[in-house]
Amino acid sequence: MSMFRYLTAGESHGPQLSAIIEGVPAGVHLSTEMLNHDLGRRQQGYGRGGRMKIERDTVELLSGVRWGETIGAPLTLVVKNRDWENWQNEMSPLAEHRNDSSAVTRPRPGHADLAGVLKYQHTDVRNVLERSSARETAVRVAVGGVARAFLMEFDILVGGFVSEVGGVVACTPCEAPGVLWQRAATSEMFCCDPLAGDGMKRAIDIAKAEGDTLGGVVEVQVVGVPPGLGSYVQWDRKLDARLAMALMSIQAIKGVEVGIGFAAARRPGSRVHDEISYNGSYFRESNNAGGIEGGMSNGEPIVVRAAMKPIPTLYKPLRSVDLRTHEPFAATVERSDTCAVPAALVVAEAVVAIEIANAMLEKFGGDSVVEIRRNLEGYREQVRNA
Repeated sequence: MSMFRYLTAGESHGPQLSAIIEGVPAGVHLSTEMLNHDLGRRQQGYGRGGRMKIERDTVELLSGVRWGETIGAPLTLVVKNRDWENWQNEMSPLAEHRNDSSAVTRPRPGHADLAGVLKYQHTDVRNVLERSSARETAVRVAVGGVARAFLMEFDILVGGFVSEVGGVVACTPCEAPGVLWQRAATSEMFCCDPLAGDGMKRAIDIAKAEGDTLGGVVEVQVVGVPPGLGSYVQWDRKLDARLAMALMSIQAIKGVEVGIGFAAARRPGSRVHDEISYNGSYFRESNNAGGIEGGMSNGEPIVVRAAMKPIPTLYKPLRSVDLRTHEPFAATVERSDTCAVPAALVVAEAVVAIEIANAMLEKFGGDSVVEIRRNLEGYREQVRNA
């Protein structure tokens, strides 16, 4: 079975972030410019902190691509950390650079810090926070860009917008997904409701002045997906389950909805289920299911939302306990954002693209774009004749 598989490596203040991707077929049109577009988007958004003034993320393609096309071999992607020059001794792999006097011993509430040092028997929280940091998502966005490029070969597009920040909820216009994405692209909050976007910015300003942080909700949509991706026959092949896992893997994401999500629990069935019609092909009169029924895509746009908690690092730190003395202290302050919800949208789009690409390869697998397109066209003809 063909699969889009990847691993990432690297620390927040190490020399680079790396990824190896296996399973990308030959013939996908790909360039660093395509991948850098989303890396640039990830660094934008109102409420970002000082790290984004240091980094200017770009990706290097080191294998698997020749003359602008994938060749079927594994891809190697690298995103360099410019801040590494300030951390070469602190993050050195060499034993002679060890300096225990600089150890971080005050774990931050809401972070991986304490559970991580207990799990791996560390005495320095930096060994945990460097890898658990959301900085890792920079290279995942690059991986998602490869998945986007693959999906675009079959006219499948992924986009989204921010729908809520700090309790300010956007009113989403009833327009085509592409139009909503374009609206969001012109907003500092990646929001398609200008009034709500202004309210979100004011909420961020207030939180920053108070040394606090804000979370929010992002919505990702996928259009052009054929029916039948995923499966109902085993729990781990269900498309919605795989999307939920991918979204929950993003740092600070605490909840996922598909379609109308939790609202379905508050409505009678007559106001939840999407009636089926036919006009030469099957379609739904509404899309409360978010394009997924029974663990499979149903041909409607896929709609998923993810809830991001406020960033744990506060400039007005919460209480914690020192690992060495067990005495109470204010938690360590690492450089941080007030709000990173717009950036989370870009990461969410990336992981959704990766899972849809994986499902496409599972269903229509082949070693080249030409072969997969032939398989897909044959399947679409089968669906049209159903």
